[in-house]
Amino acid sequence: MPSLRELAPQVLGALLRRYGAFDACEDAVQEALLAAALQWPADGTPDNPRGWLVTVASRKLVDHVRSEQARRRRKDRIALATPQAELLSRPADAEPDADRDDSLALLFLCCHPALSAPSRIALTLRAVGGLTTAQVAAAFLVPETTMAQRISRAKQTIKASGLPLSMPETADRDLRLGEVLHVLYLIFNEGYTTTDGAHLTAPALSTEAIRLTRLLHHLLPDDAETAGLLALMLLTDARRPARIGPDGNLVPLAEQDRGQWDRRLIAEGIDLISKTLPRGQIGPYQLQAAIAAVHDEADHVDTTDWPQIFALYELLEHVAPNPMVTLNRVVAVAMVHGPAAGLALLPPLRTDKRTARHHRLLATKAHLLEMLGEHDAAADAYRDAARRPTSAPERRHLTSRAARLSPASS
Repeated sequence: MPSLRELAPQVLGALLRRYGAFDACEDAVQEALLAAALQWPADGTPDNPRGWLVTVASRKLVDHVRSEQARRRRKDRIALATPQAELLSRPADAEPDADRDDSLALLFLCCHPALSAPSRIALTLRAVGGLTTAQVAAAFLVPETTMAQRISRAKQTIKASGLPLSMPETADRDLRLGEVLHVLYLIFNEGYTTTDGAHLTAPALSTEAIRLTRLLHHLLPDDAETAGLLALMLLTDARRPARIGPDGNLVPLAEQDRGQWDRRLIAEGIDLISKTLPRGQIGPYQLQAAIAAVHDEADHVDTTDWPQIFALYELLEHVAPNPMVTLNRVVAVAMVHGPAAGLALLPPLRTDKRTARHHRLLATKAHLLEMLGEHDAAADAYRDAARRPTSAPERRHLTSRAARLSPASS
């Protein structure tokens, strides 16, 4: 059975298609999800869970509109597409459109051209990905109140546009596809390494991103970057079982038990990227997938083809310049030419405001210092990295690295 997280965007899409009021529909969906969480464990899951949620959310929306009409006599009330008597008299799991999945249409609606790029991503993470406003704010490194206002304005813009919930025409779809792919990429990353909380990963979120990307790839089978993104997700998610040790702590790639990796996902991802790369017009998602494939093909960390990874990162940095790409290239340089060569490339990243206070920059510095045998300096860098905003498992990992290198622990 689909999870409530998976059903949420489908139910929201169904309500938006019928009623068109983003804020009111989202509130109604949240109330329906709460009702399901309370009722289903006791009464059992309905035969048609999506239909149950759609009907209950619709009832919540009707009740809300009636209340508003009675209290404020609103002139701009929501126009209901279904007669209320019919809506209220039918079984909760007998909704005729319940099998229609509007998740992709909702993705494209959230990526409406009238919104700024950050607003498109934020709204989709909230409405389709199911992230809390706090999690979205953490991803953008802005205060939660700022993000709440941004998401609210985005919803109002969507409402004012008057556009129906439907897949855009080909020309418009191609223009908006880049934002949709970026949103799916962010949703997957939030699931693979959460920005906050007690757990390192949120598998349901990554699973939803993969599901939506599969649907998008089915819709656009000839789009190389969509295929590249799907391959990247599969090749990355394949390592999830080995990323967390029995104690719940993070296990770095170099120390993972590769026997735990999901070989089925690896085979699927490698097959997909191998068929996609020869088409030409290589993009950043395809290159990242190729890098992930090189890692996944190595039976042991010592057999990793680092020169190939280094070459791919150089190409990726040329195609899509980004400080995090540069940081990953620094690691590849260190593996090919030695840690001192990698350390020499870090100073520019310390002056880039996007990475200057990021824990990954300090963790990389610490790792390279450790490789050089400068354990005291490495321990200081690990401790500094652990003090930066990150998830609890990552903080524990960085702290344990520092403790292992400290004189007191020897």
